[in-house]
Amino acid sequence: MSLFNFIKSQLIEVIEWTDDSRDTLSYRWPDEDKEIKNGAQLIVRESQQVQFVAAGQYADLFGPGKHTLATENIPVLSTIYGWKYGFQSPFKCDVYYINTRLFTGNKWGTANPVTVRDQDFGVVRIRAFGTYDFRIVQPALFLKEVAGTDQNFRIDEFADTMRSRIVSVFSEALAKAKIPVLDVATRYSDLGDALVQIINPAMVDKYGLEITSFVLENVSVPPEVEEAIDKRSSMTAIGNLNDYVKYQMGQAMANGGDSAATLPASMAMGFGMAQEMMRQMQQPQAGAGAAAPNPFVPAAPQPVATAAPTPEAAASAAAPAAGLQVYTPEQAAQLLGVEVADVMAELEAGNLKGRKIGSNWRIAQAALDAFLQG
Repeated sequence: MSLFNFIKSQLIEVIEWTDDSRDTLSYRWPDEDKEIKNGAQLIVRESQQVQFVAAGQYADLFGPGKHTLATENIPVLSTIYGWKYGFQSPFKCDVYYINTRLFTGNKWGTANPVTVRDQDFGVVRIRAFGTYDFRIVQPALFLKEVAGTDQNFRIDEFADTMRSRIVSVFSEALAKAKIPVLDVATRYSDLGDALVQIINPAMVDKYGLEITSFVLENVSVPPEVEEAIDKRSSMTAIGNLNDYVKYQMGQAMANGGDSAATLPASMAMGFGMAQEMMRQMQQPQAGAGAAAPNPFVPAAPQPVATAAPTPEAAASAAAPAAGLQVYTPEQAAQLLGVEVADVMAELEAGNLKGRKIGSNWRIAQAALDAFLQG
């Protein structure tokens, strides 16, 4: 081989790259220490860009098309090499092909729960996942910050870093959006579009990447928050609580027999007693110094307008009236503010004096006073 043919074999005349993969982001064209011939042809296909790097500096950027590498169309490279008056000699330069097509269906998700402040539940931890699409829009910045000098840089080498950056920006964006957790599920699409506007500036400025689509597929909360949401839904479905209680009592009486009906009946009696007490308390007093009537004591019969009774008759009439102040254990428990079982225990122990008539207990007011005074 002649010297001329040897030199010619060391010169690169055509530079091109056909991508046979679906996950390559950037590719450094292998020169194998060969020099690029002056006037060589550079072929850049659609969805590709070529970045020249000379002496460690980013030089000219070429878009799709066929380019002749001469002084006139590589001004930055000519400045770096100091070719003020043109050049005829070969040159060495790193050539990076950047894949600018849209990379779709990339998954993201929160490895750990994200803590946010919610207007309904206060501070709550949520998890989220979805997909995103992106493309390279600033090749020089992407090579500098992400790919570096890697000869064949693929998505899987950057997936974890990309995912963590997106989750970080997503967490901040979700906190700023202040969307209630209960409303997130109905606003996935709106939330994704809004997050793109927040995520994109950070990704473009830092990595030279543009997020074209951000899809939020699911947002979940801890089990205890889900349980609280279910309870709130159940309360909303029940509606009027009073009507619901009446319905449950009716069902128990119809299906449970006599024993099942005992509890609802007792509840109904308690409700009636409470209502009677409220009515008595709300009635206007007869006089300024009159004592409040006892709701559990039957009203004394009003005397008929007759001649004035003798002192002996008045005394005999006062004695039976005082004896009418008797209570059932339930009424006594209500007055004392204790459980009926506590009153029954004191009666059985003899600490509270009462009289048992058949299977029922009756307690005089005087016995209650004596018991309270010790």
